Amino acid sequence: MTDDTPRDETNSTESNSGTERELTHVDERGNVQMVDVGAKPDTQRRAIARGTIHLSESTIRAIRDDQIGKGDVLATARIGAVQAVKHTWETIPMCHQIPITNVDTEFDVGDETVTLTVTVGTTGKTGCEMEALEGVTTGLNVVWDMVKAAEKDDDGQYPGTKITDVEVVSKEKETLE
Repeated sequence: MTDDTPRDETNSTESNSGTERELTHVDERGNVQMVDVGAKPDTQRRAIARGTIHLSESTIRAIRDDQIGKGDVLATARIGAVQAVKHTWETIPMCHQIPITNVDTEFDVGDETVTLTVTVGTTGKTGCEMEALEGVTTGLNVVWDMVKAAEKDDDGQYPGTKITDVEVVSKEKETLE
């Protein structure tokens, strides 16, 4: 799968090459609008996103040893990530509701981090990178929620807990034959 054509849903006036483009999420009066993708052909699409949550070593040990009082952190985060992927269109105003054909979640638990990679597949008229990003951010927020009691300092704050490096790793599309 390759994706070497610009996505026509951009909301900027310049592409990566610097050429001007029409604003597709704004009408002639400046009103925000959803892009009409009805005439586009269905294509197989896949997007991969990734992000990391930074935690204390003791919290990571508790996750590994299934010692977090709320339950299995990664299993719960996986459910949250999949749920977020399926509901992206409800939380991001200009996203289309798309048919999700696959969601894969992968956790890499380090000494002081948990990295979540979410891969989303669809067959349709628009991409699924926003769904992959929603899966990552929600999955990592679920991790934070599950471990917050272990991460709080004496003042009830989270001085070392943070989510970083959320990014789209890749997006691909392949025209159906």
